[in-house]
Amino acid sequence: MRLFNKVAVIGTGLIGGSLALVIKKKKLAKEVVGVTRHKASLNLALKNKVIDRGALSLDIIKGADLLILAAPVDTIIALRKKMLKFVSRDCVVTDVASTKEKIVSLLEKTFPNYVGTHPLAGSEKRGVIYAHPAIFKGSLCVLTPTAKTRGKAMKKIKALWGKAGARVIFLSPKAHDRVLSFTSHLPHAVAFSLIDSIPAKGLKFFSGGLKDTTRIAASDALLWQGIFLTNKKNMLTAIAAFEKSLRKIKSAISRNDKEKLTAILRLAQKKRNALA
Repeated sequence: MRLFNKVAVIGTGLIGGSLALVIKKKKLAKEVVGVTRHKASLNLALKNKVIDRGALSLDIIKGADLLILAAPVDTIIALRKKMLKFVSRDCVVTDVASTKEKIVSLLEKTFPNYVGTHPLAGSEKRGVIYAHPAIFKGSLCVLTPTAKTRGKAMKKIKALWGKAGARVIFLSPKAHDRVLSFTSHLPHAVAFSLIDSIPAKGLKFFSGGLKDTTRIAASDALLWQGIFLTNKKNMLTAIAAFEKSLRKIKSAISRNDKEKLTAILRLAQKKRNALA
């Protein structure tokens, strides 16, 4: 079932490219075009048939009835006014950014048919070379509507993510950023910090546990810089909570308190085992 005529994707990397592939595979649009910053990425997206046409400039998005913003948060914010020249007021606009409060506030003022989304999918890998339509299957996708969100646009975006195989849930932008600061953003901060704390000479003795725990520290540094800073208040709260938890372990170790240490570890183990 075709949902759109022309879909334009700005940022055909892992997430943008995967969503483009879903749209093409499910025949949800007549045409899918893409905008990238680098010619090599554009050529790869075309070679792998992620998009039908592509460009390094925004001109190609003209006439789209769905615009997907899959670039880093700072890039989307910087480009929002430039995109107005090419996007009609009837065009449905959505983004896949990992933080929502700031971007939703700005984009809903810019585009009448804007709907904020955040697919909880992907990996530490980056680039269109890793794009795959099955990446969203069985995942969660958070939609962040506000009082200004139009029902018709919301219905289309919800249908799009359903076709991608994601389970859609709804959160306000504020609630999204508060919750995700703990479940997504903090783990990345911890992984970056953990690998940074290990002496360089000791890295050759790495274990499987270290690789597993720090896998996401291989993520795009510039992308995560933007995520941390656009969710600053919540990140500081989450980091403080982690520091408090780590201090409990430090205290139990320093006092040789076996019972306390065991209780802390078992409680953490129980919470981890509760994850589906």
